[in-house]
Amino acid sequence: MEPVIVVHGGAGAILKELEEGYHTGVKRAALKGYSILKNGGSALDAVEEAVVVMEDDPHYNAGHGSVLNEKGDIEMDAIVMDGKNLASGAVSAVKCIANPIKLARLVMEKTAHVLLTDVGASIFARAQGVPEVPTETLVTDNSRKKWKANLKPDLNPVASQIDLGTVGAVAIDRDGNVACATSTGGMTNKMVGRVGDTPCIGSGGYADNLVGATSATGHGESIKKVVLARLVLYHMEQGMTPGEAADTALSYMKKRVDGIGGVIVISNSGAWAAKFSSKQMCWAAVTDNQLQSGIYHGENETTSVEEALALLQ
Repeated sequence: MEPVIVVHGGAGAILKELEEGYHTGVKRAALKGYSILKNGGSALDAVEEAVVVMEDDPHYNAGHGSVLNEKGDIEMDAIVMDGKNLASGAVSAVKCIANPIKLARLVMEKTAHVLLTDVGASIFARAQGVPEVPTETLVTDNSRKKWKANLKPDLNPVASQIDLGTVGAVAIDRDGNVACATSTGGMTNKMVGRVGDTPCIGSGGYADNLVGATSATGHGESIKKVVLARLVLYHMEQGMTPGEAADTALSYMKKRVDGIGGVIVISNSGAWAAKFSSKQMCWAAVTDNQLQSGIYHGENETTSVEEALALLQ
């Protein structure tokens, strides 16, 4: 089977001056994941490494670049899922970890659990030899600026989630296995201990070889209420294409709970889609040595992998 990877850098409204950075970041992530797939690597490895690229990129609200909670601290969430056996690992409210997606995979592979949170996740990380990093190394000027602005009592942090991107990836490898990975810093000025959709299996992501894989982004509370990632796959089980299923699920979330968001989805045959109900969502996909990407509705920039690699060096 021809391998495919699709990544997103978050649904919302991206400031014009940041568009190029967002767009470049998702292309780099997709190319990284695709290189793993083309060399015979697993979908699971591909989505993890693609997300690591975006966690390390300060443009996105994940890892380095995560937003701050109401106390000015970082609490990050992540999930990874293997469609081959429905194995999943997730972490929530983790601090001082540069790449939460790697810790989520360790939860999947080294414990009998699916989700570890806060102190327990930190204890587990230390036991696994995951290095801790100072919080300051993960905080960007943009995140600090938004936190300070939203300390004013008359402001609504939910309405200010502009240019803040959860990241995610879905892939299918040569063996037909699918996987998903999603990582986020959550919502700016959120309450301490707030956990969004990302680490919740079926909401922030889901992968099943019998159907496909999805990764979601958007308003976390809304996504959890409709279990968005699994809802997309449900519609595919009823015969919809990935694009139809994504549009249907996003439309339902808007009508039922007035929620905005986006999803990337891949079927077990390799068909894929990147759909969003927000103004923008940066995304990129690679298949057949062609890189496709966009930010706005209807946008699809296409180039060869070779050309893209030369331009991004």
